[in-house]
Amino acid sequence: MGSMIPSLKSKAFLLRVGGAVVLCGVVVVFAFFLITHLTTVTFDRAAETAATAAESVREAAKPKPALDKDAYDRGMIRLAHAQVRGTNSTEATSTPSLWPVTGAPYPLPGALLPFNRILAYYGNFYSKGMGILGEYPAGEMLAKLKSEVARWEAADPETPVIPAIHYIATTAQSEPGKEGKYLLRMPDDQIDHALELAKQVDGIVFVDLQVGLSDIRKEIPLLEKYLMMPQVHLGIDPEFYMKSGHAPGRVIGTMDAEDVNWAAEYLADLVREHDLPPKVLVIHRFTQDMLTNYRNIRPLPEVQVVIEMDGWGEPAKKENTYAHVITAEPVQFSGFKIFYKNDLRAPSTRLMSPKEVLDLTPSPSYIQYQ
Repeated sequence: MGSMIPSLKSKAFLLRVGGAVVLCGVVVVFAFFLITHLTTVTFDRAAETAATAAESVREAAKPKPALDKDAYDRGMIRLAHAQVRGTNSTEATSTPSLWPVTGAPYPLPGALLPFNRILAYYGNFYSKGMGILGEYPAGEMLAKLKSEVARWEAADPETPVIPAIHYIATTAQSEPGKEGKYLLRMPDDQIDHALELAKQVDGIVFVDLQVGLSDIRKEIPLLEKYLMMPQVHLGIDPEFYMKSGHAPGRVIGTMDAEDVNWAAEYLADLVREHDLPPKVLVIHRFTQDMLTNYRNIRPLPEVQVVIEMDGWGEPAKKENTYAHVITAEPVQFSGFKIFYKNDLRAPSTRLMSPKEVLDLTPSPSYIQYQ
């Protein structure tokens, strides 16, 4: 009998062993719970992404009404503040005569421009300094966006205004990073957030690229799963397209018509392959050197090209920049950026009003607030 009674040392050993077994059991249960939870979250996110993609495909598959070419021509003439001569609405004169742009093909059915005006809020959700998207909570930001849409609709009741979330999906960086390309790509959940915000206001989304020392030929395809969606369009910022090899922010970058045409052809391929409505391609610009050989840019039936005046300052300065890089060098459609903060830097005392912007020649089809 005595041999069956453990010593105190043996008791301590058994207690330690028992405790270890219990602890291991707890760890196993916790690990099982954690893995199950993470797997569920992963499947939920995958299902949500699949549902969004399926919804986009269904939307794209809806029959598209035929393009009203007469209405398109009238819209282009109106944007140019042109005077119609004769009985043919497609014959017009304007001041300057560069607008409306001639020679571009008619867009495919479902084109947004010139039948609508796009009003976009710009920025990145991680940064308060890059634009209004990151400056306010989502609800407050969307309320401001809706308010701006109402202002622009009041200024031009003939043109419906489409709200947009213009999200910087690839941001230029001051440091080279792991790839040495001076850029940072945003995670999918941030782009998904932009899609959700746009959905709340029945709007569209632009994914914007600041490619640093990389190349659009590498960066655009990385966003293909989003660009396949009918409500997602593309923006490219030549200011941060650093072909010179300099770090972004030290000198102003540049892109050529060849780059724009490559991007447009890439989008056009997606439109044709997936039977999408035409895409809008926005190119930022505030100096002549930011966009070279503009005459060689080829608008396509599948892609509507917008050159956006991206400079800040007092109204007279912005109007002068617009005259030099937009009015004097026509491509297809024009855009105009308003900076809530930078446009108020001295000596400026106010933002330009919708009427002032709409009175520009050509009248911008795309308005962006930063």
